[in-house]
Amino acid sequence: MQVAVVIAARDVAPYIGAAINSVLAQSHADLSLTVVDDGSVDDTRAVLAGYADPRLRLIEEAGRGVSAARNRGAAMADADALLFLDGDDWLAPDALRRLVAALATEPQAVAAHAPFAFVSEMASPAAPGRQDRRAAPGARDLLPRLMLGNLFANGGHVLIRRAAWEAAGPFREDLAFAEDWEFWLRLALQGAFLALGGAPLLCVRRRAGSLMHRAATRMEAYRPALAAVAANGALAARLGMPRFMRLLRRAERELAWTLGREMLRRGDAADAWPLLWCGLWGRPRPQRLALLALLLLRRG
Repeated sequence: MQVAVVIAARDVAPYIGAAINSVLAQSHADLSLTVVDDGSVDDTRAVLAGYADPRLRLIEEAGRGVSAARNRGAAMADADALLFLDGDDWLAPDALRRLVAALATEPQAVAAHAPFAFVSEMASPAAPGRQDRRAAPGARDLLPRLMLGNLFANGGHVLIRRAAWEAAGPFREDLAFAEDWEFWLRLALQGAFLALGGAPLLCVRRRAGSLMHRAATRMEAYRPALAAVAANGALAARLGMPRFMRLLRRAERELAWTLGREMLRRGDAADAWPLLWCGLWGRPRPQRLALLALLLLRRG
């Protein structure tokens, strides 16, 4: 199976080398790597210029955003499957081999995914440090669960069959945030996801300066993606309108909980409270009630 890895890179000079090296060192040999520099103003281009591997193609974009960069890279790739790796993350050496083996077992599956791990900003493949392991649910039909929010750190731990990518359509370039969540929903309409177990195959840096970190406490940043999902008639048809509307309401509450929890983690309990209260009703659980009760006690 030919695999095309696409890296959308912007101002990631300290990290992009680790990402590229992790791809070129894969045990699955039938691969290509396209790096799309999306208008970097740091030394990212200088780092990229130091590579001369024939499997690597470099493309320059004029800062049109991550979705446009990914779409450009995918359009240039001639492969059976696609993987979208962020420029500040890295893959385990056997990542592609494991994902390809999973997709090969079921030709009708649209994608395969595996566990990933969050690491610190200064981690490296040689010294990853503490790893916070995560995994998406193992259900084959991920559509209902995806309606409640993104299940994937990013595309780096998801191998997508090229035909499914083309059927779902590209990343929406008008969405600045949660564009991947909106894409995963369209991909889930195409068929089954296969879940792998085992060790994490992707390490994801938690970077304070990243775009996602800056948006992680702002509900308004996610409104366009929520509106795009709400306008998707294919989702409503698949799920049925009553269920679709229920899941949309729960999705907004889940997002409120996630943003409120991040605010709380950053020490902003006052602004976190209304979001957490709203989010409680997305997926009511004893742990959420306990957290709200603790906040009430502290406020008192």
